[in-house]
Amino acid sequence: MLPECQLFGTLGCHLCEQAEAVVMPLVEHGLLVELLDVADRSEWVEEYGLRIPVLRRVDTGAELDWPFETEQVVWFLRD
Repeated sequence: MLPECQLFGTLGCHLCEQAEAVVMPLVEHGLLVELLDVADRSEWVEEYGLRIPVLRRVDTGAELDWPFETEQVVWFLRD
């Protein structure tokens, strides 16, 4: 079973759109992804504002910073 993840990004971010395009096909294989806009919370802006997009595992808190490809995401989810 794949872990639940959060993808931090924001509207109008072309890199965030690219990251979403990498991650979303994995949903068909059981990945649960919550899309979070860093603009919604000041602490997220502080933590992720200069790093987005960032994929975060809910279970371990591990984070994968952009850039990443499908193979890297799959490897990240296995750990």
